Amino acid sequence: MAQLIQPADVGESTDPRILRSRRMLMDSLVRLLGNKEFEDISVQEIADEATLNRATFYLHYPDKNALLRAMTAERFRCLITRRGLSFTNCDGALRAIALGVCDYLAETAGCPSQLAKMPLEGSIIPVVEDMFREGAGNHPVKAGVDPELLATSAAWAIFGAASRWYQTPDRISAEEMAGKIEAMVKPVFLSAAEHF
Repeated sequence: MAQLIQPADVGESTDPRILRSRRMLMDSLVRLLGNKEFEDISVQEIADEATLNRATFYLHYPDKNALLRAMTAERFRCLITRRGLSFTNCDGALRAIALGVCDYLAETAGCPSQLAKMPLEGSIIPVVEDMFREGAGNHPVKAGVDPELLATSAAWAIFGAASRWYQTPDRISAEEMAGKIEAMVKPVFLSAAEHF
């Protein structure tokens, strides 16, 4: 049986053929979401719309949820890049992630497709968790602190606060909200860090 490419590998390839196939699958899903609910879309329909075969789909993604997560991750990282936000060190990374989530919610909610109606936490939270896991590799935590639970808690806190912000009439700017989220979540990381 062929080994599936895991979601972590999805963004790492630079082979133009692989990137093209993945782009075709993502574009196919976006087009289908314009006409159908995500739950009603099959892997076969995604592959057919992309003019690829089903086996090619499975070479890249284990299921349609993984495709949605990869698409979300790409859109989220594009928003971060478009804003010129940097993750080169921890200073400002939390604010950049919070701002990215606010932007993502605002942009996705404005989509004319079914994507705007989907529960976004299932797609954006895993992306944010992965960013925190990646950063946690550079920072030791106190004994007894579960880095996975820390990443999950912070991701949900950011998403929850950003969702509340987006649903508030006459809301403050995304930049101001990102600062508030940073002030709320940063103490959680500081309390878990081995060294202050």
